Amino acid sequence: MNQFIANHEIYAKVICSLVPQTRKRLWIATADIKDMYVAEPGSGEMIPFLGVLDRLLARGVAIRLIHAKEPGPNFRQDFDRYPRLWTLMERVLCPRVHFKCLIADGRKAYFGSANLTGAGLGAKSDSRRNFENGILTDEPSLLEPLSEQFDAVWRGACCPQCGRRKYCNDCPLPD
Repeated sequence: MNQFIANHEIYAKVICSLVPQTRKRLWIATADIKDMYVAEPGSGEMIPFLGVLDRLLARGVAIRLIHAKEPGPNFRQDFDRYPRLWTLMERVLCPRVHFKCLIADGRKAYFGSANLTGAGLGAKSDSRRNFENGILTDEPSLLEPLSEQFDAVWRGACCPQCGRRKYCNDCPLPD
């Protein structure tokens, strides 16, 4: 299955469906990450997306997050409300990351233009969101190279030739 999705569909099909259904591992890559609120399944109450990730961690889902820059103070405030995120969610900062993807259990993925922000993922109203698009897929021919790209950045395979090491505190190479 390869499905083109855009705007609010990204929020509905990725954030509200794919992410909460993850059972074992969730890999997230984004250039920008901001404090984002989403509707809680069942109640519709707006909660921080970080609360959704916290619940996944409580269920034993392993989460890896790669992002390009430090988020702002609102994100930090919400992040601090969820101690499981501090100890269980793995996080790498890579200033060269610009690709955006969410890979659930290695079996289904979203990749496209949207950053992990309310405006990017369509969590905001139509008048306050970006125009974004991407692909929702379960095709191995797309999942394998997408997962390999994520893993290569995660394990530092790109670091020796990066050229931006002085800006990267998470570079796994020794000084």
